[in-house]
This record gives sequence, structure tokens and C-alpha cells, in this order.
Amino acid sequence: MLKPFTLIAFALAAAITANAQNKIRPKKDTTELKPVIIKGYLSDQPVISVPASVSVLNAAQLRIQPDNSFVNALNTVPGVRTEERSPGSYRLSIRGSLLRSPFGVRDVKIYFDDIPLTDAGGNSYLNAIDIAAIQKVEILKGPDGSLFGANSGGVVILSPLNRYNDSTYISAGVNGGSYGLFHEKAAVQLKTTNYLLNINQSFQTYHGYRQNSDTHRNYLQLADSWNYSGKNTLKALGIYSDLAYETPGGLNLAQYNTDPRLARQPTPTLPGAIQQHIGITTKMYLGGLTNEYHFNDHIRNVLAVFGNHVDFANPFITNYEQRSENTYGFRTYFELTGDQKPNLDWKVDLGFEWQQTNSHIANYGNNKGVKDTTQTIDDIHTNQHFVFVRYAADVYKRLHVEAAVSLNNYGYDFKNIYPLNQNNFTNRNFSAQLMPRLALSYQIINALAWRASVSRGYSTPTTAEVRPTDNIVNTSLQAQYGWNYETGFRLRNSDETFMLDASVYYYRLNNAIVRRLNADETEHYINAGGTNQLGTEASLYYWIIRPNRYSFIRGLQFNESFTYSHFRFRDYIVTDANYSGNRLTGVPKNVFVSSVQIRFPENLALFVQHTFTSKIPLNDASTVYAPKYNLLQARVSYQPTIARKTHFEIFAAADNLLNQKYSLGNDLNAVGNRYYNAAPLRNYSMGMNFMY
Repeated sequence: MLKPFTLIAFALAAAITANAQNKIRPKKDTTELKPVIIKGYLSDQPVISVPASVSVLNAAQLRIQPDNSFVNALNTVPGVRTEERSPGSYRLSIRGSLLRSPFGVRDVKIYFDDIPLTDAGGNSYLNAIDIAAIQKVEILKGPDGSLFGANSGGVVILSPLNRYNDSTYISAGVNGGSYGLFHEKAAVQLKTTNYLLNINQSFQTYHGYRQNSDTHRNYLQLADSWNYSGKNTLKALGIYSDLAYETPGGLNLAQYNTDPRLARQPTPTLPGAIQQHIGITTKMYLGGLTNEYHFNDHIRNVLAVFGNHVDFANPFITNYEQRSENTYGFRTYFELTGDQKPNLDWKVDLGFEWQQTNSHIANYGNNKGVKDTTQTIDDIHTNQHFVFVRYAADVYKRLHVEAAVSLNNYGYDFKNIYPLNQNNFTNRNFSAQLMPRLALSYQIINALAWRASVSRGYSTPTTAEVRPTDNIVNTSLQAQYGWNYETGFRLRNSDETFMLDASVYYYRLNNAIVRRLNADETEHYINAGGTNQLGTEASLYYWIIRPNRYSFIRGLQFNESFTYSHFRFRDYIVTDANYSGNRLTGVPKNVFVSSVQIRFPENLALFVQHTFTSKIPLNDASTVYAPKYNLLQARVSYQPTIARKTHFEIFAAADNLLNQKYSLGNDLNAVGNRYYNAAPLRNYSMGMNFMY
């Protein structure tokens, strides 16, 4: 059943459409809508013909959402769940659970164009990135290791440059709001005939809704592109991020109901979050070069070399962890393109990716936020590499076929520095794994394309799972794997003002990696049976009144996304408890996201978005649930005309207008039933943006 907001939106849309059709416009509308293009599968292609479930958030879609966090923008994509238990503490899953991620991003591969943000140990510091510096996000849903290596969740590709804005400009913006929010950003882009330089700088601070939730981040991003000969291009990317945030910790239900703004409270045996000054600091340096070279009209090569360094510290309730991580590697592929013919257009890609991450991990006692007695120190060196090949063909410009496979290798070496003072590393190698993918898309008519695919997912344990907070290196932990089967369709109209994308999939995962908590609240990971994941996703966008310059309504767009997740444990037995058949912990069954964007004369615009999330199981036994919730947010903006090349915007926004009490990120299977991390109640922000 559709939500009331959705029904109202449809009714409003129908009424306005009928009214608009009865009017005669005095002039021809010259506003042009560009088709959605993705680059994730190594080369540009229109999304209508892509034989995979992909979603794209372009610059316009990102800018209409709050630019203080990835959460709102990513959660508009069906099948994607992004959580923020405290400001700056992201969790991200695609068509899956968050059982492996008490915090951070695991089992999802993230790239900056051709440079991996995900390290060899499987961790991605997405929270180090400022979304305001990102121009486009592509999300490839479902296991896709044929081109991107071991993963069973999916792939996210971040683009620092906007292909539709290749001019020279200077921009700046500032916004502030409830609970001490302040976000400043500035950018400069220089463009010549063959050269483009883009620099983004930002600072963000937020005191937070709850106790012990202060956060701040300094961010600098450089993206450089030099077309040095014909189509040949050399690109450079550099990132510096200094992030620090406090973590309030979970509350039990009584505490959550009494005062949700509290930080985790002390107990007779353990201090609380404030007493221990718990939080996380992450300082990251990332850099890389990418060269695209065309030998001729049929052969090109893309080569990326990259490296990053991360300093990480986490004073927690029971210990104080420090990590120093160094990653380096390269990714390259050759593409051979055949002669274009009316009945056949084909290409072959052959590539290789190699990564090494060296981690120095030390744990100490935590004496009120100060390092105390050394507990243990380990060195872990993680290596992953894979070779991939892909064949893609368009037959009669109707049938698009792709066949791809990768051979994946993964292993790690470890030794204990303290207290054992080991001299030699112990090696743990996983057997090489094939990850095939076969997909096709058939354009039945110009407006309708049907697709189907089958692919294998394979995800090795991350460094944080091999060496979790119990400080024991777990060499028995195995990789999880499974097969994903999927079909769907896309329906559009001729002027790109309407697109409906729907899919259904079944993912049978084996050897599922799940997190377990010890009595002292340290964690460890086990392989626990598997999961059966049956899901349905749908997204719709419709310019009911297409962008124009003459009507009172200068544009009316309606968006809807729907996610249905029928996820169940299978053969999941822990000691005397059998969780088989229970719902997958942390996954809501239904999520609806509906929005309306209305443009008025004088560059006045209104955006309203409603999100419904059904109840969420909080433990594997499915005995405790977080209640369903509805979120309503709105944004109004005004862009007065100053000059042809000068743009100025002022805006005001409100979040959680219904004043819902909810938890945007729960602690799953929490000790002491401390599941809840309260999100802010009704809150407001306002700001301005300038571009010249």
C-alpha cells in the first residue's frame, strides 16, 4: 500500500499535468534534459541499456540534499541503507545487512574514478570525504567482482569532476543550523583548452544532538586533468582529510525513552562514554595518477597508480586503539574495440588490480581518554590482487551482452610485536577464487529495455574482522560467498522526462560473516550458516511539468524509490540458539522515499521529501525491534539573477519536520540491550552558495 504522501503527490501531479496540457505556451521550450550516462563499466554508456541494476546521483541531485552528510543522498537509492549512529560515524550496506559493520564501511568497494578508496584490508573511510566536493555518485548494486575484485555487496564510484561544467569558476558556500552545525566550503576550477584543475576546500563542525557527539573535519581535495595529445589524458587526484568525532554510545530502552540525548551511561563495572572520552580521529592522505592512452582508434589503456596513509585512533570504553595504515597499488586495463557495424559493436577489456595494505595496530588501556598500559601490538600486511576480462557486445543496437570473470587472490601476514615479540610473520592465504558475471539487456522497443544477470559474490574477511577488538588474530575466519540472480526492466519516454527502473533478485549467501560480542563488550567474528536474500527495488522519476521558462510552474518533478527486503538467516546456529528463518538483523522490510521538487518564477524552488522505514530487528533472535518511522524534510531556495556567469543562492531547510523519535543506526546484538542511538528531533539549517 502506498503511503499517504505518495498518494497526495500523485494526485497533485495528475492535477497539475492536466492543467498544464490545457495551456498553450507562447514560445517553444528550449530546455534540454540530458540522458543518464554511467561510466562504471569502464566506458560511457546510457543507463537504459546497461544490463545491471545501477543508480546515478548527479550534481543536481546531490546539491538538493543536505551537503553535511552522505546519508540523505545515498538513502534515496533503492537497496542502499546508510546510517549515522553519531555525526561522522557512517555505516553503508547495499542489498545486505550491517552485521559485519559496527561502524565503517565493509563489503562494499568504493572508488574515486579509477582509484580505490577501499584498502586491501577491505575498509573504506567514506566518512573522511566531504560530499560537497563530489560531483557524481554511481552505485552498482549486487556482487560485482568481475571487474572490481572481491565484494558481495556492490560498488560505489565517486567522481570529483562534473563533466557538464568544464568552465573556469570560483564558488563558495556556508551553512549553519541546529545543534551547532557549521559547514564552510570553497572551490576553484581553472579550465583551458587542454587542462582542467579543480580544488575543493571545506571545514565542518557540529556539536550534535546528544552528549559526547561533537565532530569536526578539515578537508582538501585536488583533481587535475591534462589532455596532452588527442584523446590521451593524464589525471591526478589528491585528498587530505582530518576528521575527529566523539561517539555517545548506545542506550537501553528505558534510557532512550527517558532522555534520548544522554550518552552511554556508566554501570557498576564499566565507565560511561563521557568518563572515557570515547571518540575517533582519522587523518587520511590519498593520492593517485591515472593515465588514459589511445594507441589508435581500437586500442586504449588506462593505468592508475595510487597510495594512501591513515592515522586512526579510537579511545573506547574498554581500551584505546591506534592504527597506522599504509596502502599502495595500481590498476590497469586494456580495451580493444572492434569496427562498428550496423549489426555488431563489440569490445574486450583485460585488466589487473593489485593492492597492499600494511597495518600497525596497537591497543592500550583507556584512562579517561589517555593511553594507559600496553595491551597488545600487531603488524598485519594484507594483499589482494585480481585479473579480469570482459566481453561486451551490442547486437543490432537492441541486444547488449556482457560476459566477465575475474580471478581473485587474497592473503595476509601477521606477527605480534607485544607481548610475544615475534620475529617472523605467519602467513594466511586464501585459495584463488573465480568471480564470473553474465548479463544481457534487450531493448524491446525504444522506450522499454529488459535485463537479466547472474553473478558470483565473494568477500574475504576484513582486517578489522581478522583482528577485532578482542585483540586475537582469527585465522579460522573464512570468506563469504554466494550467487546472485536478477532480472528487471527500464521504461522511459522519448524526452528523458520519465524513467521507471524495477528489479527483483535472489542472493543466496554462504559462510556469512557475522559479529558477536563477548561479555566484556569486545567483539569477534564467526561464519554462521548463510542467508537467503530475496528483494525487490523500484525507482521512478518523472518531470510532470518539464523544466521551462514561461509557465508559472517552471518545473515539477516527482521521485519515488521503493525497497522490499525479504532476508532470512539459513543454517545459523550459535551454541544452543538456532536463528534459522529469522529476519536478517538490521534490515527493514520496506523503505519508501518520495519527493517533489517544484520550480517557480524568479528562480524560487521548493523541495519536499518523505521517507518511511518499517520496523528493524535489532538482535539475531528477532525478539527486539526498532519501531517504524516517518521522516519529512523540506528545502526552499532562491537564486536571484545577478549576471550571466554569476550565480547566488540562499536557502533554508528543515529536517524531521514530524519530530519523530527514532534511531538512525542501531547497535545490533548489543550487550546490556544498549541498542539505541537517538537521531536529532526537528532541526533547521540555512545557508548561501555563490559561483562566479
